[in-house]
Amino acid sequence: MARERPYNPLDYDNLGESVADALLGRQVVPLGSLQPFIGAGIYAIYYTGNFSAYSMLAEQNRTRNFVVPIYAGKAVPSGARKGGRAAGVQGQALYKRLVEHATSIDVANNLDLEDFYCRYLVVDDIWIPLGESLVIEQFQPIWNVRVDGFGNHDPGRGRYQGQRPMWDTIHPGRAWAERLQPNRRTVDEILTLIEATLAGQFPSN
Repeated sequence: MARERPYNPLDYDNLGESVADALLGRQVVPLGSLQPFIGAGIYAIYYTGNFSAYSMLAEQNRTRNFVVPIYAGKAVPSGARKGGRAAGVQGQALYKRLVEHATSIDVANNLDLEDFYCRYLVVDDIWIPLGESLVIEQFQPIWNVRVDGFGNHDPGRGRYQGQRPMWDTIHPGRAWAERLQPNRRTVDEILTLIEATLAGQFPSN
């Protein structure tokens, strides 16, 4: 006889799910009009514009009130990489990360920042990585799982022999990305890959 696993609300995964659910319950706000705030945490970015490759995703967000993020991520406290908890030193980590993303979108020559919205949640730093991973696992955001590079930074002088990210290949505009070597995939190949992926996520009725 099969035995059901008892539900434990304090189980690590269940606590992580509560963090992800709390994010998804937050109000959606325009990405380009954020006001400074204190804290680290997790976020989801949504697209509603007319870039053709994202049409199925954008339609879901326009008609169903922001249900499918195009990207999800985290911003950890500055001390997190040194080990231990960084309570009290979170600063504006989450706000600054979202502003970085807004800037990347704003300089892209075929995206409009006004078409982007976000949810964000300030989280105790111990739950940030798990909350982010659960949101990505649940929604498979296209800029996380298929189109690499949106969250990248300038690799710096002497490191421009690397390949240009797929994101910058189809959304040119970031000056540092133009210094990298061309991506092995063409623009058309990447767009076809996006459309095929989204068609699998949102099959027509």
